[in-house]
Amino acid sequence: MVSAEVVDIFRAGGLNCPDIGILSEELLEDVHHMKEPNLAVELLERLLKDDIRSRVRTNLLQQAKFSELLQQSLHRYRNRAIETAQVIEELIEMAKKFHAAAQRGEQLGLNGDEMAFYDALATSEAAVRELGDETLKAIAVELTQKLRASVIVDRSVRETERARLRVMVTMLLKRYKYPPDKQEEATDTVLRQAESLSQAWGAL
Repeated sequence: MVSAEVVDIFRAGGLNCPDIGILSEELLEDVHHMKEPNLAVELLERLLKDDIRSRVRTNLLQQAKFSELLQQSLHRYRNRAIETAQVIEELIEMAKKFHAAAQRGEQLGLNGDEMAFYDALATSEAAVRELGDETLKAIAVELTQKLRASVIVDRSVRETERARLRVMVTMLLKRYKYPPDKQEEATDTVLRQAESLSQAWGAL
């Protein structure tokens, strides 16, 4: 859904507002050649924020990664560390990377929830190197199934359930031979990711 603010910027820049494919190659090319560079920066900022919010709102790692990259570029631009033309190039390149990242799930055969856990596991370079994509995918799928089936509804038992889930995740990682020295960190990340997803799964 395109926000009203974005629609206004499209109109001010003389562009037609698309209904879908916000960060398409064609649109990015149009924005790149807008006659008013400041409007182009504002439009790219809004589009990226909207897309990050809608596409990866429950993927904590991807949301944090792209939000931080966006803020870094905008901070340097607003502090005049880079010129308008340069920040436009950076934001367009960022949009392309974000679009590619958002499609990784399809390429790996994982849905959005599974991809979120895959990303949580893949933060360890040692795990990626030692286990490879196929094993990490298998862990992500099993984590999604088991954690989704364990959505915590009763607030009075939430802490007990969290402790149980921690044990379950740790045992699963050990079974798949996830690097021992990275298991605690991975478990923490997986549980934070599960807590974010649990809202979409219907937890109170």
